[in-house]
Amino acid sequence: MKKNAKRIKKKTAAFLWIFAAAFLCAACANTPSWQSTGTDQAEPSVLVYGSGDYTRINPAMDEHGEINSLLFNGLTAHNGENEVIPCLAKRWEFEEETNTYTFYLEEHVKWHDGEEFTARDVKFTVEAVMDPANGSENAPNYEDIVQIRVIDDYTVAFQLKAYHAAFLDYMTLPVLPEHCLEGEDMQESEFFRHPVGTGAYRLKRWEEGQAIVLEKNDEYFKEKAKIDQIVFKIVPDDTARAVQMEAGELDLALLAPKDAQSFADREGYTYHLMKTSDYRGILFNFQHAYWKKNKDLIPAVCYALDKESMVNAILQGHGEAAYSPLQRNRYYYEDVQRYTYNPKKARQILEDAGCTMGSGGFYERDGEQVGFVLSVGAGDQVRADLAQAAAQQLKEAGIYCSVEVPVQVDWEGQMAYLIGWGSPFDADDHTYKVFGTNKAANYSGYSNKKVDKWLVRARQSSDTRVRAKAYAQFQKELAKDPAFAFLCYVDAAYVSKSGVKGIAKDTVMGHHGVGIFWNVTEWTIE
Repeated sequence: MKKNAKRIKKKTAAFLWIFAAAFLCAACANTPSWQSTGTDQAEPSVLVYGSGDYTRINPAMDEHGEINSLLFNGLTAHNGENEVIPCLAKRWEFEEETNTYTFYLEEHVKWHDGEEFTARDVKFTVEAVMDPANGSENAPNYEDIVQIRVIDDYTVAFQLKAYHAAFLDYMTLPVLPEHCLEGEDMQESEFFRHPVGTGAYRLKRWEEGQAIVLEKNDEYFKEKAKIDQIVFKIVPDDTARAVQMEAGELDLALLAPKDAQSFADREGYTYHLMKTSDYRGILFNFQHAYWKKNKDLIPAVCYALDKESMVNAILQGHGEAAYSPLQRNRYYYEDVQRYTYNPKKARQILEDAGCTMGSGGFYERDGEQVGFVLSVGAGDQVRADLAQAAAQQLKEAGIYCSVEVPVQVDWEGQMAYLIGWGSPFDADDHTYKVFGTNKAANYSGYSNKKVDKWLVRARQSSDTRVRAKAYAQFQKELAKDPAFAFLCYVDAAYVSKSGVKGIAKDTVMGHHGVGIFWNVTEWTIE
């Protein structure tokens, strides 16, 4: 599997949790530039959102950035039911005989710099994502495209090699301006520190490590926003975010469940518990020598994990035990092998594989202790707690596990990682590119020909019955040969000041709880 070291480096958070206390003190000592000056002039309405840090805003190469949907638009979008709707494309047609989608674009849409958006920008963006030299983790979503034709300024056609069930979902890809990025390095360009989009908000100011300030786009081609400014205040640590919400420094934040619950019945706050398709699991790095030798022991790891206790203790009951990457999707296969908590069975698997109990209380195999190091990203308290719980449960089953928080994720060198994925959209999303052999988001190096076959079959059918059967087979094969030890689905616990109105609580959120801003132009602050 190809890796892009620059991309991995740039996605690493700039500040670790150990600096959170100092950041809080600095914030108290100085009045941020986006806060009220106390003058008699009418102040703009400002929403301050507690955000993780950004080293760049590059929606073509990266995923998950909540800020992307504010600055950019795709040809399509998703509504509150996560259905595909028009956006930069006002309509489209599909020619079945040639597998060609033709999109008819909105006219006279302006980029934030005043230039006009055209079909050439669409072609430029998708080709940039498809180019292997650019190392985009989104590339597998578009690999079926064989030709992109600009018919005129407001018409663009995509010919596919086969039917692609998720293609319209993937046309939500934020479109980038060719006139700003032609000839630029799609990983390193300064554009991604000064992005220009077509979205409802434009970049006003980026205060490194502190805040990204957006102002509403008065030239927006759709409904204009009611809130004048949105500030992405950089608070990477979950605990610090809760403290700042308590202090009144934030208007909206995604908090750890145990922190969010403390705001549930408090005056002046609204607690938004939102369902997600977002799961957590242990990714095994099959590029590592340990798993090349001990892959057959992974089912023992899966049986040793008490998922229900994690949901109850760490998620405060706000989530559910995870058994499949499609558990909150229409194509979930109910009878998938579940690996429910069974430490006795875990030990039996180890002993049947020739492992023996060592003097230290952990199993050994060929003179080597059975166990691994579990890496977890900094600042995410839920992942940290899940990792510690998993390590303790594995130790109780005789499998040694330690937890580390690396400064930078080493996808090829680490043994295992507390991963998170999930999508509320088409089932192809975050399955094909995550579990498919050599796909760009397959960070584990997992490869299974049967898994590949069923994912392709599901992608290439428009028949829901055929897709249901294919995804059932995919889930069966994945359970037989686990890429991850699934742990739990994590509900998104958002807290806002009670004056923030318009948040759509019933929309199913995506990976990292992303999606809350889908209808932000309707929000108000009272």
